[in-house]
Amino acid sequence: MLGFLFGFNARLGRMHYVLATIGLAVVMTAICFAIATYVLPGTPRAMLSRAALMTAWPTIAAMVFFGWATLTLQAMRIRDIGWDPVCVIPAWIAIVIVDNVVAGRIPAWSLGHDHDGTAVGALVNFVLFLALMFWPGGDYESTSSGHTPDKSWQKRDTASLTEARIARATGTNAAFR
Repeated sequence: MLGFLFGFNARLGRMHYVLATIGLAVVMTAICFAIATYVLPGTPRAMLSRAALMTAWPTIAAMVFFGWATLTLQAMRIRDIGWDPVCVIPAWIAIVIVDNVVAGRIPAWSLGHDHDGTAVGALVNFVLFLALMFWPGGDYESTSSGHTPDKSWQKRDTASLTEARIARATGTNAAFR
């Protein structure tokens, strides 16, 4: 079920990932603008606080959608790289949580007064960002079962294909030149 919801078994190449991320950012911006135009005019000035805006139902629905869409894109790209997203994504989330706890408990290690992360967490996030953007995709030729799919769809030299068919039909393995 999680594989269906988050795309754990799907693959997304580098270019598609970059374009989908840009498209998702545009959609997120449009949704945030729509929420702002819906919530702000009807809210009294005294209630315009950050907490009040974050608990509005459109904001909560948008945050759930943004989290799901981002996680799905990352899971599909991680699968394309050849890593297992069921292992990588929980490890990534654990590192972020531990990093925030360490930055909260030891403020001297945080990146700044208002920042809730350390240099180690920022480095891990940067490395994973670079891997998602630039790591080459996995091998589409083979599957996990070891079965190699039919390569007849690939472009081949027509002369060698014809020769192979004739050799197979006649029962000889001689190459015609």
